[in-house]
Amino acid sequence: MNATRTGYRRRLLAVLAHIQEHLDEELTLGGLARVAGFSPFHFHRIFLGMTGETIGAHIRRLRLTRAAIRLEFSGMSVTEAALEAGYEAPEAFSRAFRTQYGESPSGFRRLARRRRQEHVARLFPFPEDFLNYHLTGAIDMDVTIVRKEPLRVAYARATGPYRQSATEAWNRLMALAGPKGLFRPGARYLGVGHDDPSSTAPELIRYDACVTVGPEFQPEGELAVMDLPGGEYAVVLHKGPYEEAEKVYMWLYGVWLPQSGREPAPRPGYEEYLNSPETTPPAELLTEINVPLADR
Repeated sequence: MNATRTGYRRRLLAVLAHIQEHLDEELTLGGLARVAGFSPFHFHRIFLGMTGETIGAHIRRLRLTRAAIRLEFSGMSVTEAALEAGYEAPEAFSRAFRTQYGESPSGFRRLARRRRQEHVARLFPFPEDFLNYHLTGAIDMDVTIVRKEPLRVAYARATGPYRQSATEAWNRLMALAGPKGLFRPGARYLGVGHDDPSSTAPELIRYDACVTVGPEFQPEGELAVMDLPGGEYAVVLHKGPYEEAEKVYMWLYGVWLPQSGREPAPRPGYEEYLNSPETTPPAELLTEINVPLADR
């Protein structure tokens, strides 16, 4: 990849991270163009050409995605979700929501919870068996609530179905970060999945492969930098192949969370990979799953 394209990609990643971190704020073409270092006249064409979405459509989609999470996992009303998503009129929010999800907000809430319950029931006919994993040999389902500090990470992003995008993002990160010495002793390796695959088009699913860096590291080439927020997280340790982690997520969201008295924060969590797939058998892989919790 030539240096110009590498620079464009790095600048666009900075914009995408800025949008994710400032969804509650006014996001203008001029402001985002300044983040990217392009003129507003050209920036919207560059954004569309590199992402396949206009800036406005991208922001609306992320706000609606956050609203869908709120509707499914919290007691937020449709009117409150509409206001948080930037819609003054619930009717306009409902139209936009139906366009993206094919259902009204209230219908999505009802059906999403039913679909998740049905999926959980298929995976875990007897959820209580998984609470005593040491008796059944099942996945460790102990959940702890931990207050975590923010993490500064360098990352590479890929889009597409999670299996595909995760592989692509890690290959890209290894090619970019390895020569810079970022895979050093004490570094931590994390993955951030930004989208729910059950409600996001496969080609739009975003995955970031991350390695922790110090405050002195600055973005270089295609390597972007972001801060993963601190706060309280529900933490589960998954032992086994990465592809089996979906069962943990389904149990965590479908069984533990509704019984916990807590609600998820409207931002993505992250996975921390505690050993290497290159030297560890799949059955021995350790993945710490971190789901952010809303403040009480």
